[in-house]
Amino acid sequence: SFADVQTSDMVKLEVPDVDREVITLKPSDTVIELAEEIADRAEDISQGGVPPEVDNMLKITSDGKKLALDARCYVPTSKDEETSKLNECASRVFEVWEDSHSIKGTQIVFCDLSTPKKAFEDYEYGVDFDVYNDLKYKLVQKGIPAHEIAFIHEANTDNQKQSLFDNVNGGKVRVLLGSTEKCGAGTNVQTRLVALHH
Repeated sequence: SFADVQTSDMVKLEVPDVDREVITLKPSDTVIELAEEIADRAEDISQGGVPPEVDNMLKITSDGKKLALDARCYVPTSKDEETSKLNECASRVFEVWEDSHSIKGTQIVFCDLSTPKKAFEDYEYGVDFDVYNDLKYKLVQKGIPAHEIAFIHEANTDNQKQSLFDNVNGGKVRVLLGSTEKCGAGTNVQTRLVALHH
């Protein structure tokens, strides 16, 4: 076995200069309460009083990730809070969409949790919930045409993926939502790309 490691300095690929911006939001009271609940569960486990099939640290870690994204990922009956990451993301995506309208600038939103459970046409806001459809719903409400927003999960074959990539590179689809796994390496949609959101 052998490995040949090539760093980005060695490869010397052309990469664009980017402005990186980390957005910090204050958690809502609901998120704080639920985080405390998760912390209590972890404490119970560490004291040895909980059988692993009932609760375990892996489940707690998973629940913490869900809560960090949106309270509705962890507790589906939670409210859509105005200060949530999804609402902030929707505002920023819409702003970039509007500002780059003249060049048909495109954006990618990466999200590895809460992938689409159903087609957007079948999604009922307030009844159903997944991050992808919720974000698309919010963007459409702000004024982005639904046909300009696509999920990588809608493309299941190589031909469908290439068609989607062509539509993004052509500026017909201006917002692409995808997971790291499905929208990572090999997704060549950078022709008009103006923003990435993680």
